[in-house]
Amino acid sequence: MSVIDGVIEKVKQLDPNEFEFHQAVEEVLESLKPTTKKHPEFVKAKIYERIVQPDRMLIFRVPWLDDKGEVQVNRGFRVQFNNAIGPYKGGLRFHPSVNLGILKFLGFEQIFKNSLTTLPMGGAKGGSDFDPKGKSDNEVMRFCQSFMRELFRHIGADVDVPAGDIGVGGREIGYLFGYYKKIRNDHTGVLTGKGLPYGGSLIRPEATGYGCVYFAAEMLATRGLDFKGKTVAVSGSGNVAQYAVEKVNELGGKVISLCDSSSTIIDEKGIDSDKCSYVMDLKNVKRGRISEYADKYSSACCYVGESIWDVIKNQGVKVDVALPCATQNEIEGHHAEALMKNGCVCISEGANMPSTPEAIKIYQEYYALYGPGKAANAGGVATSGLEMSQNSMRLSWSRTEVDARLREIMKNIHKTCIQASETYGKKGDYVTGANIAGFLKVANAMLAYGVV
Repeated sequence: MSVIDGVIEKVKQLDPNEFEFHQAVEEVLESLKPTTKKHPEFVKAKIYERIVQPDRMLIFRVPWLDDKGEVQVNRGFRVQFNNAIGPYKGGLRFHPSVNLGILKFLGFEQIFKNSLTTLPMGGAKGGSDFDPKGKSDNEVMRFCQSFMRELFRHIGADVDVPAGDIGVGGREIGYLFGYYKKIRNDHTGVLTGKGLPYGGSLIRPEATGYGCVYFAAEMLATRGLDFKGKTVAVSGSGNVAQYAVEKVNELGGKVISLCDSSSTIIDEKGIDSDKCSYVMDLKNVKRGRISEYADKYSSACCYVGESIWDVIKNQGVKVDVALPCATQNEIEGHHAEALMKNGCVCISEGANMPSTPEAIKIYQEYYALYGPGKAANAGGVATSGLEMSQNSMRLSWSRTEVDARLREIMKNIHKTCIQASETYGKKGDYVTGANIAGFLKVANAMLAYGVV
């Protein structure tokens, strides 16, 4: 048994029910096998064994009062996975599906994603099984304040800097930061994704979606292609999906789909800027369902209870580019097969691990351009890093400057992935390139520190 196989087997034995974490570990470590021969020092220092174990895992009770005055109790988490190259950095997710295994998978992925940005940030993730859907602003505020009453003692501008994720947008970040500031009497850059009036960065809300599209554009360019005239499928309808639509429109593409947990809409005429603005108001302000889009626009068809990838498969919808921006494992093998047969040439992941291992294998069999999440959606955390820099310097950069820095970072991530894939004998394999490039920087730092 190889060193890598042994590590994977041990992870499965130690945490038998954490399937998403197993999947993430296996996907990363399998592609790291070539590094064991080139870097025997990593094997000797047991870097592979150490990098799959979090520095610490925090679990805590979050009691709060609903609008009826009744006590509700949720569970809070923070997984501080690795801070070898900088303070822990990673989002908070509020969703009923949140558990320790999912947060470990997200935190593990975050290590390599943050490393790829070249900014000094470690990997972490956190959240709660609290569901903000259907809750009033006051209920969300009371929950966030209770959550921060415990989390505050474990975070700091040079220790751990959380951000938003699924279920945690500008409203939640505002409540969390306001309470942190109150109980610590300290106005510091301890959270990113803040509002502009209190330390946020221009382009931060847009960054993950924009970055995902920028990465796709870099991949397309390797084959002499661009977004002009391309039909694009986007999943999700939250922050990442909304700004992915906006940027595709800017680059001349046509987005035909969005979805949420209850339904999918397909608009063959395209979700133009006016329709995109409607979606932003519907989801961010009115907190409505995407099915309402079909009520407003007669050009759209609504498919209740089906994902975008189900609809593409069942209806034979033709797309050139797929941008999965919803959640983990949303594209399964049969979906990937349908995408390939329906003309898709490029998949750029705006979500974390949205493709199953079977789906990834199919992309590669068809020689599709495939940008894994840790590379393709790194724009969000990269701009969070830029927000941290602005907070530290007490400066605020212009929209143009932040966007230019974001685009340059995504270009550099693409270049780094390509170079690493060539160096390790897997030319054009973005999975291998992203994993190895992200790993080497962290592994060398861990080696330098000795056994800690």
